[in-house]
Amino acid sequence: MAVTNPCGTGPVVLVCEHASATIPVSLDGLGLSQADRLSHAAWDPGALDLALAMSERLHAPLVAGRISRLVYDCNRPPEAPTAMPERSEVVEVPGNHALTPAQRAARTDAIYRPFQSALSAVLERHGGAVVTVHSFTPVWHGTPRSTEIGLLHDSDARLATAMMKNWSGPLKAELNAPYSATDGVTHTLAIHAIPRGRLNVMIEVRNDLLADAASVAAVAEQLCGALSRSLAQLATRCAEKHLTRGGAA
Repeated sequence: MAVTNPCGTGPVVLVCEHASATIPVSLDGLGLSQADRLSHAAWDPGALDLALAMSERLHAPLVAGRISRLVYDCNRPPEAPTAMPERSEVVEVPGNHALTPAQRAARTDAIYRPFQSALSAVLERHGGAVVTVHSFTPVWHGTPRSTEIGLLHDSDARLATAMMKNWSGPLKAELNAPYSATDGVTHTLAIHAIPRGRLNVMIEVRNDLLADAASVAAVAEQLCGALSRSLAQLATRCAEKHLTRGGAA
């Protein structure tokens, strides 16, 4: 994993689990074609660029993966079949077929556990909200997706719903689209944000909206604006509740 801006003092900690399409040489490309190795099945195109742009704007730490999610998806628990998928949409992954328990454990120890430990260490130093950054393909199983930006939540909906209320700009945001927690995509939020009582949100951006530097900058500006306004409002509400409780006492 890579940690960018580790001493950032902004209001959030950013996470980009699917930042890289890199497959270790020892795995012989998982038996994939060159096109599949670089496809959205292997990583989230544009997500790292977006996360870096947000990190700069928000002065926030960023923890990003360095290995393809087809080797190990750090947003999935070790017991999940999708942690080391045999198939992703239409892409067969020969190198993940019939993995032994020992092989699965080796990947878990080499990739998943160091990533989670690094993120935990950053969160122990930084008290901000947890914001994960992803991208998704415009076409899934042959069906075009109209969603542009998704704001997803696990059991704590505060930040996602606040961002929806504070959303403005040319791109349209939707709540829990094109995925939701029922699809098993909020693992990072569930194990790092919820137990710590941290505000959190998972951001999904359609990857054709992140095709170049100008597009990335525009999306980052819109997201950071909604995020900053929402965090400020939620902090104000929290302070007002404390004052009310104090007065009642």
